[in-house]
Amino acid sequence: MTAVKVRVDPERCQGHTLCAMRAPEVFELSDIDGHSSPVAEEVPEEQQDRVIDAVRSCPERAISVV
Repeated sequence: MTAVKVRVDPERCQGHTLCAMRAPEVFELSDIDGHSSPVAEEVPEEQQDRVIDAVRSCPERAISVV
């Protein structure tokens, strides 16, 4: 599997926190509003399946991988 980068669109994220439930090592949540951001842009290979699951679980489609 090739390296992937993850991004969260702050305009679309509504703080549902599903991504952090799916991949807690990859996403961190704001203490203020629960909005998500990646811990690091590049996703470790062992976390990539969880990130893809997080992308699929986001109701706002705020997460993208490249």
